[in-house]
Order: sequence, then structure tokens, then C-alpha cells
Amino acid sequence: MHAINRYVQAQSATASPERTMVLLFEAALRNIRAGAEALERDRAGDAGRLLQKAAEIVAALDGSFDADRAPALAKNLGSVYRFVCQRLLFALLRRDPGMAREAERVFSPVADAFSRAVDLVKAGAR
Repeated sequence: MHAINRYVQAQSATASPERTMVLLFEAALRNIRAGAEALERDRAGDAGRLLQKAAEIVAALDGSFDADRAPALAKNLGSVYRFVCQRLLFALLRRDPGMAREAERVFSPVADAFSRAVDLVKAGAR
């Protein structure tokens, strides 16, 4: 496990800003999925740690968007991010894995779209 953590730290330390964002989206999704699974297995302590981490990442992503460049997109993404954070909080409070899965279903397409956009920009830069 330590080797994996070192690899992830090295990867994120040397990543471009775009790749760092993709890594954040991936980390949020991993934590949401693992948190939902922990709730399904009645491991509330693990779920709390995982879903809290996911919510922190999503909130950071929300705060990182440049609203001046695309105000409408910022407003729409902000609504999605706030919904996801709300669902994660409710999942914790109610110990409801369904709410965490709902957050995953809403967040996953946004993460996928961002990752594909980064890939397209990188392909166009070649």
C-alpha cells in the first residue's frame, strides 16, 4: 500500500494543472464509491471518512472554477457540485448508501466529461 501511495503522490506532484484536476475528479469518485460500499457494509466510520474526503474534493473543485470566463457554466456546475455535497452529507447523516450512489450518478458524467475534454485539448496540442 505504501508503494501505491508514493506512486500517486509522485504522479500528482509532476502532473500538469489539467491532469491534477482529472486526478481530483477520480479521487472524488473513488471516495464516493468506497463510501457508499462502506455504508452498504454497515461500516459508518469508514464511510464517514471517505464521503467527507469526497465532499472536500468536490467543494474544492467548485471553488476552483473561473466564473468570469464562463458564468453560465460556473452556475450550472456549482449547482451540481452543491447537490453532490448535499447528497454526501445526507448519506452520512442517514447512513443511506442510496444517497451516496445518487451523488455518484450525478458526479460521474461531469468527471468523465472533464477527463475527455482534457484528452481532446492534449490531442489538439500535438
